[in-house]
Amino acid sequence: MAKEVKIEAAGRGHALAAIRNIGIVAHIDAGKTTTTERMLFYTGKVHKMGEVHDGTAVMDWMVQEQERGITITSAATTCFWTDRQINIIDTPGHVDFTAEVERSLRVLDGAVGVFCAVGGVQPQSETVWRQANKYGVPRIAFVNKMDRTGAGFARVVEEMKTKLRAPAVPIQIPWGREENFKGLVDLVRMQALTFDEDALGSKVRTQDIPAELAEAARQAREALLEAVAETDEALLDAYLDEGDLSVEALQAGIRKATVANRMVPVLCGTSLRNKGIQPLLDAVVDYLPSPLDVPAIKGRHPKTEEELERTTGDFEPLCALAFKVATDPFVGKLVFMRVYSGELRKGANVWNPRTQKRERVMRLIRLHANQREEIEALYSGEIGAIAGIKGVGTGDTLCAEQKPIVLERITFPEPVVSMAIEPKTQADKDKMQAALADLADEDPTFMVGQDAETGQTIIRGMGELHLEILRDRMLREYKVQANAGRPMVAYRETITEPGRAEFTFDRELGGKRHFAMVGIALEKNERGSGNSVDFKISSDLIPHDFRSVVEEGIRDGLSTGVLGNFPIADVRVTVVNGQWHPVDSSEIAFRSAASMSLREAAKTARPALLEPIMALEIVAPEENLGDVLGDLNMRRGQVKDVAQRDGTRVIEASVPLAELFGYATTLRSLTRGRAGYTMEPTRFDVVPESLCRELMNR
Repeated sequence: MAKEVKIEAAGRGHALAAIRNIGIVAHIDAGKTTTTERMLFYTGKVHKMGEVHDGTAVMDWMVQEQERGITITSAATTCFWTDRQINIIDTPGHVDFTAEVERSLRVLDGAVGVFCAVGGVQPQSETVWRQANKYGVPRIAFVNKMDRTGAGFARVVEEMKTKLRAPAVPIQIPWGREENFKGLVDLVRMQALTFDEDALGSKVRTQDIPAELAEAARQAREALLEAVAETDEALLDAYLDEGDLSVEALQAGIRKATVANRMVPVLCGTSLRNKGIQPLLDAVVDYLPSPLDVPAIKGRHPKTEEELERTTGDFEPLCALAFKVATDPFVGKLVFMRVYSGELRKGANVWNPRTQKRERVMRLIRLHANQREEIEALYSGEIGAIAGIKGVGTGDTLCAEQKPIVLERITFPEPVVSMAIEPKTQADKDKMQAALADLADEDPTFMVGQDAETGQTIIRGMGELHLEILRDRMLREYKVQANAGRPMVAYRETITEPGRAEFTFDRELGGKRHFAMVGIALEKNERGSGNSVDFKISSDLIPHDFRSVVEEGIRDGLSTGVLGNFPIADVRVTVVNGQWHPVDSSEIAFRSAASMSLREAAKTARPALLEPIMALEIVAPEENLGDVLGDLNMRRGQVKDVAQRDGTRVIEASVPLAELFGYATTLRSLTRGRAGYTMEPTRFDVVPESLCRELMNR
């Protein structure tokens, strides 16, 4: 089997073709971190396997991760396998930390999707798959937990095709299942593999395919050959002529199709029982792309807006993306970087187009979870971190000052849950503000603001667990004692009809007259499309010099709606009228007129309240089905499907987030702890009028 050989990146001559930048992505509890731990063990990066369930996993290094047995923050590491450098990012599976997956996939060249052989394609599996589709990331799939009761390899592959619309093609089939899972059959080389349990799976034995699997293996290989041949004319001709393909030609065909996102090779195993990991590592280096295989990164010139691109190579101008910020107790601020072109060298000056400032790189670090290794340079195609750099945030581009480029920033979902928080003592007040600023700097889905009416500090996040973890980190890492209110839903407002209004601002302030008039028309935008602002007037009515402040005033009005001070979403704003005075008009007047005109127009457009709706998947015993469905009905839930799966019922439903606080306790009570559920935000929907009145009267 493949043997570990460490290669050194020798300055500019390092081999780009030998690098694999991959992420491990999946639904919560599919076995991502356990799979990563086994990869590190077999590549010699660690000498003892860590386990998630007993809190010893290397990649789950945060105290909160070890206590809960889940991944919260994406951890990066580097290992080596058959002359290849593999940079791995282990991402969270919980929906509250989906931003960690988003920013990881933005900078990765390939991904391993891990699926539970029992649970199959679950809600968060679909979310991470959509994220990978968004960035065009080539993937291979690993069906884990083949030793579990209810495991079904063929069913999971079929779900990948139907639910994910993925071109999933097995390149292995399992040998046995559940407690009889022995190993697997490699369809490329047509041989059976077993893993020595006494040697923790590190000894891989090859043998002839057992007679009972011969026909299944023949059919599966035939399907693989046909799938590969369909993606390449030369291979199709060879297959039609010979009726088979050589191992080399088949591997080359699988790689080409995978890199082009025309195939997802599917492997199987059980990470906890140390079976199937070495072939997975082989598949990573054989089929996932190197930085040379991915298209040149596109960006734009910061001043001219001209579209630019940077090809991978050490001799190209520097282009790197900051995709994550973390606070380290020993080295201070850490900025995680992906270098797309050129080299990032210790002691060098780099340019940040967003701030228009030159920054000096004092320390460069290669990461292994929470361990740090200082290095001299990060080369094209590599992932690492800059320590102690200021003025650089998530999504910033660092580039050569003489050859500037700005890469597209990473987009993150909006927070759906909010909570009031206050320091317990006056001594905690300043510490709390500093802690919140640090945490918001690290996490783009965590926002901090103040309630205009009460003056309370309001924190917003992706879910109850998200805010709970952040509060816990404030206590443990920043030693801040704080009281927190009950989590609240982050409502939005919208309009249901067109609206129109004009507002004239004409006041004397500080002994000077300020005058402006703005007329606004409002229309509905498609749900989820956001807000847009257009001007359909001549410069005689509102001069171009004042248009930016008019837009700022409109944005001010959109940020606090007319029903309950919630932001207005999904509206198209058009400025249709205006009036100005060459002496008395001012920025203050236009900004105020625009904001008030927007609010008056919204009042005439039948405003409505929007609430976040969650997609809920519940796995419950058959005998509890009626109780669970009855409870969902009381929570304004809409049941979409009830399916049978190995003696249990799988319920798919849409439920308002406001009805799901404390749901875990209720579900445990209804089913005596035998049911489980997962959820993710899907959309915002209009709140029923009766409930809207109740919310407004609180």
